[in-house]
Amino acid sequence: MNVTRTARTTRTTRTARTARLAAVALAGATVLTLAPTAAVAADAASGSPAVSADAAARAGLDPELRALVERGSATAALGEARENGRRVWRGAAGVNDLDSQRPARADGRFRIGSVTKTFVSTVVLQLVDEGKLRLDDPVERYLPGVVPNGGAISVRQLLNHTSGLYDYLDDPRFLYQDEPSLRSYLDRRRWTTWTPAQLIEVGVQGTPYFPPGQGWHYSNTNYVLVGEVIRKVTGNNWRTEVDRRIVRPLHLDDTVFAGARTGIPGPHAHGYARLPEGPADLTRINPSFGDAAGDGISTTADLNRFHAALFGGRLLSPARFAEMTTAVPAPMLGAHYGLGLIRYDLPCGEIWGHTGGIPGYNTIWLGAKDGTRQFSLSFNLSQGSETSETFTTLNAFIEKASCGPAAASTPGAAANSPLKLLR
Repeated sequence: MNVTRTARTTRTTRTARTARLAAVALAGATVLTLAPTAAVAADAASGSPAVSADAAARAGLDPELRALVERGSATAALGEARENGRRVWRGAAGVNDLDSQRPARADGRFRIGSVTKTFVSTVVLQLVDEGKLRLDDPVERYLPGVVPNGGAISVRQLLNHTSGLYDYLDDPRFLYQDEPSLRSYLDRRRWTTWTPAQLIEVGVQGTPYFPPGQGWHYSNTNYVLVGEVIRKVTGNNWRTEVDRRIVRPLHLDDTVFAGARTGIPGPHAHGYARLPEGPADLTRINPSFGDAAGDGISTTADLNRFHAALFGGRLLSPARFAEMTTAVPAPMLGAHYGLGLIRYDLPCGEIWGHTGGIPGYNTIWLGAKDGTRQFSLSFNLSQGSETSETFTTLNAFIEKASCGPAAASTPGAAANSPLKLLR
């Protein structure tokens, strides 16, 4: 066996796969959906990172974080890594806003997009633990007459995106796809309030992607429906239940679910969209179009505490956690999807969490399955500002945060990224 050649091949394969996953990480920013983003790695045998977060912290993730701003086209980037309940690294790069040029704060809040889904899924699984609903019950049982063919779609299929239901965010009424629709969004549509019933109506009127259980397709419609199932079972809005069951018990004091509120409370970096005449500030938007699929706001510290509690067995019974982490292939992501969780696989193993993209903000929230290690990253990247350097720098951060300081992307590997197919 040619050891040198084998090592080179393994390194190239790992880098190519990380580049592809990083492209998924930016897809939320590129196509502006609440689609998930990103990926990293862990030890294949134990489910824990091959190199400890402490070792990564000693090497320092600050250069990779700065590179996301200096070469990766982000205006701000915030990150934190924890190990065994202890912060081992935290950093910030870039500016709070382009006008003042004040430095971004590491404790700043940001929109978390689809990471909201994991909070919502956790509440559903707690209700299963309490005997208040069953995962294989049809959605028709809880929301009669709301979903065509609802008797054939289970709550589990909503949670793992195998329902086949059309994603309402594929409808051009939402967000933006080009310069004219961006100008329309900035001028008027970003202030629109959407109700869950309106979002569901758009979703169920769209053509299903496939019969229930016969494929996989990410659909935000699924989670708006899950939010309504929570309302039906508990009598409370899903935000109330998330706050009561997760946010307050874990003292996630900087985590809120915005509803129709347009601002981000507390310190935060601004988000931008790219126009020919320069960046347009879209920090203030009405995130009601996200609802239970993605209207959350948090910090890296709060997200890491949530990850540690969920994966450390503090929120669900072992049986429910096993169901949550039973994942099906998710070809759109190059990953596997459980019940509100994504499992990413690289040659150095697997890692779990979720990712999110919403106008102005991108989030990566991942860690070890045993709950001992986790990291969170928020970076503010404008649609249309991505370059090959964006992937190179994001790859470097992801690899180092998950596989340790020895992991490094091969220069130029990001040129093979699928991003060019999304432009």
